[in-house]
Amino acid sequence: MTTSDWYVFQGSGEPHDGIGQLPAPPPWRDFDGGPALTELPPLGSESTRRLGTRGAQALAWRPEELELINAALYLRRPLLVTGDPGSGKSTLAHAIAHELGLGRVLHWPIVSRTTLRDGLYAYDAIARLQDIQMAKEMGRPYSEDIGGYLRLGPLGTALLPYDRPRVLLVDELDKSDIDLPNDLLNALEEGEFAIPELQRIARKQPTAEVLTDDDGRAEVTGGKLRCKAFPVVVLTSNGERDFPAPLLRRCVHLDLPSPKNDQWGAGRLTAMVRAHFGDQDVEHHERLIQHFLQSSPGSLRAADQLLNAIYLTQEAVRDSQPDRQRLAELLMRPLDHGDHGTR
Repeated sequence: MTTSDWYVFQGSGEPHDGIGQLPAPPPWRDFDGGPALTELPPLGSESTRRLGTRGAQALAWRPEELELINAALYLRRPLLVTGDPGSGKSTLAHAIAHELGLGRVLHWPIVSRTTLRDGLYAYDAIARLQDIQMAKEMGRPYSEDIGGYLRLGPLGTALLPYDRPRVLLVDELDKSDIDLPNDLLNALEEGEFAIPELQRIARKQPTAEVLTDDDGRAEVTGGKLRCKAFPVVVLTSNGERDFPAPLLRRCVHLDLPSPKNDQWGAGRLTAMVRAHFGDQDVEHHERLIQHFLQSSPGSLRAADQLLNAIYLTQEAVRDSQPDRQRLAELLMRPLDHGDHGTR
């Protein structure tokens, strides 16, 4: 058996049913939520934007990266992905969903004010009170069902009892409040959470239908949700802070080097460019990729800068090579130099 024979995620970019070959989870990561949900929403436009319209093309993942990604899949553990902006952290979640046929990526962007509750669910009590008041004023009966005023967040939707795992992208966790990583750890460790608003009425209304992050509907029984297939959780970080040891122990850590500092960088960037722009004007693409990789060694650049430069030089100044080069250099200036501020 070769090293790659055990891979579920091959990194090929070609969709396949490998998720069905994943062995049973370890006993300590086996969840029994239900009844099982069998349908996943389609991949979605966000993945097309990330991977390109030709998203089937591979993004040149290194062997050690593939080993860690697949280790997280086998162990049903979150994948903590660190690296500079533009190194492919967020793209990885979309690549996994695309290749393994896991539907739309559930995206939870983190800011300093984000709480665990934001990811789990939201309850619009004000809208419910307004509807009750309006019904009273018009002499109409009103429903006591609060399910229509509850919407699951990205994390809450990922923990629904799907028979195949959803992909959850928790983006830029290092921007969070100091308490969020530990709060998040508890939800991911238990694979379940409670909705107190539904628990309080569970005796009168055992089952409630709530909205999901996909704009669908899901039933919640007894005010509690528990996953069946643990979601593929990708936590990204730009390295702006350290995380608590309990979180690190329960994650598989993958560090993605900057394309400029990685021997695989040229291949990964070439695949990314081809996925977005095809095989036209290849010489121009290769010239800009080499410039991106070789200029100002050690400086910080993002792959988005390269894609922006290629698009604009193709569409705006196609017929003038000197202007193309000058414009590309302006768009690909290092992000960590001090000459980009206002004067």
